[in-house]
Amino acid sequence: MSVVTEEPGRWAGVPLRELLDALDSTVIDLVEAPEGDAVGIGSVALLDGDDLGEAPATPVDMALLVGVRESAVRRWLGELAARPPERRPSVVLLKSTAESAAVRGAARRSRVAVVVVHRKARWDAVLAQVRSLLDRASRARTADDPLTTDTDLFGLAQIVAQNAGGMVSIEDAHSHVLAYSASDDSADELRILSILGREGPRDYLRVLHEWGVFDRLRRGDEVIDLPAHEELNIKRRLVVGIHATAVDGGSRTLGSIWLQQGDRPFEPDAAEVLRGAAAVAARVIARSLDAPSTETLLLQRLFGAHGEGVDIPSVAGALRVPVHGPAAVVGFAVHSPARKRHSALGSVIRLHASSFRPDSIATVLGDRVYVLLPGYRSAPSVIAWTRQLVDQLETGRGAVLRAGIAIPVADLTEVAAARAEVDRVLDSTAATFPRGRVTTLAESRTTVLLGEILDLLATRDDLRDPRVRALFDYDRDHGSQLGESVEGYLREHGDVRRAAAALSVHPNTLRYRLRRAESITGIGLTDPADRLLLELQLALHRRGNRPASN
Repeated sequence: MSVVTEEPGRWAGVPLRELLDALDSTVIDLVEAPEGDAVGIGSVALLDGDDLGEAPATPVDMALLVGVRESAVRRWLGELAARPPERRPSVVLLKSTAESAAVRGAARRSRVAVVVVHRKARWDAVLAQVRSLLDRASRARTADDPLTTDTDLFGLAQIVAQNAGGMVSIEDAHSHVLAYSASDDSADELRILSILGREGPRDYLRVLHEWGVFDRLRRGDEVIDLPAHEELNIKRRLVVGIHATAVDGGSRTLGSIWLQQGDRPFEPDAAEVLRGAAAVAARVIARSLDAPSTETLLLQRLFGAHGEGVDIPSVAGALRVPVHGPAAVVGFAVHSPARKRHSALGSVIRLHASSFRPDSIATVLGDRVYVLLPGYRSAPSVIAWTRQLVDQLETGRGAVLRAGIAIPVADLTEVAAARAEVDRVLDSTAATFPRGRVTTLAESRTTVLLGEILDLLATRDDLRDPRVRALFDYDRDHGSQLGESVEGYLREHGDVRRAAAALSVHPNTLRYRLRRAESITGIGLTDPADRLLLELQLALHRRGNRPASN
């Protein structure tokens, strides 16, 4: 009964140490590693006794040996020692026989790592998680969208654990564990047994039924706070139901997400993270059940990436969002110096967006995160949520963001144009940071249009006035402040006394400087056309004579 995934030799694979961390110390333990724990794992197979009798046509990096006697394992390992390295696995997973000194000695001689699997662990669950980790790593190495690295349940569980605090288990509607985050020494018996594929303590399950927990999980998206149960040695948990919502308004329960508290308290926004994770998990589980098109590619095309057309009705059906009706597109840009963290922030923003609206969808393009909010109730609520999220991420995570909002968006056919509108806002408001952290095109139209005009001027040397350059060259050569004086005068709309006060000089001194500037440039400060041209040229000079960057 051999099952193989991922062709070996095509990529370096996942380091063994990463698989060990993800599989969890409650399930596995490395007992022998002749080549160290950095060996790459790119393929996995489930083998029984019959599979060991012949060399596989396609060798694998990791072999899960199921129901194989110790004598057969020793003999097989001895045979592996005679094969070249590329024709033998790098790691074998065993149960009770893995602790045998004879087996470990044979593994050392064959240069094969040995991992012992908990005797109560289910092989199908171990294989499923290894497959998931390899698939996710394989996708991530070529993906344009960093969000693809957490679109499977195991990646989602790890992200939720990092952002909510604690240890996460994602279960299906029948309370079978689908995925989980890494455990630590504070994992309680309930978590360990559930990860091993076993039922939790019956007394605790009875308590959950008495409290009506499972009924509440089926009814809605309430995050239920379950106190610790000292008598049963069960620690505090937060739990939320996973529900799939169809376009027609129907709903079905797909499972639940459990967050066990460890040695530290939950994060303040843990409940919000769980609600968002439940919405993301619903799409992941529904996608695996219904097998629609790849979500990442659909999202990128919907937002206008790759310059390709998109079949809007098909996208709407696959993403489970309505084609028509008002929507909003929100773009987030990470402000330097935190720019390198945009991919991780993309996952966090998606969780918060899903908590705000379960039908929201998000993607990362370049160094920006874009969120589509279908069927929003009011523009002020979208703006308020965006402002709150920007403030929350800065306060709680040190991420300094700017956000642009396109609202309203009539239907999905306008999402790509809305994203372009958001980019106009983000491009043009970067220079005004920290003012205008969250804005719409309507609110920042002057800034946007002026910024784009200056972008155009910056690309055309023939549109730059040499008279203004002569003014600043004079200041540089004579140590004067004529340019600054002219800018102050224009900023105060020609009021000499107010401009002089702002510049901390006498009005007569400012008048002298202005006359001197007119003499050098030949530009009349009382002429409306000259003043307009001068304002544009000075604005271009302030930008350093360089085009705006994205």
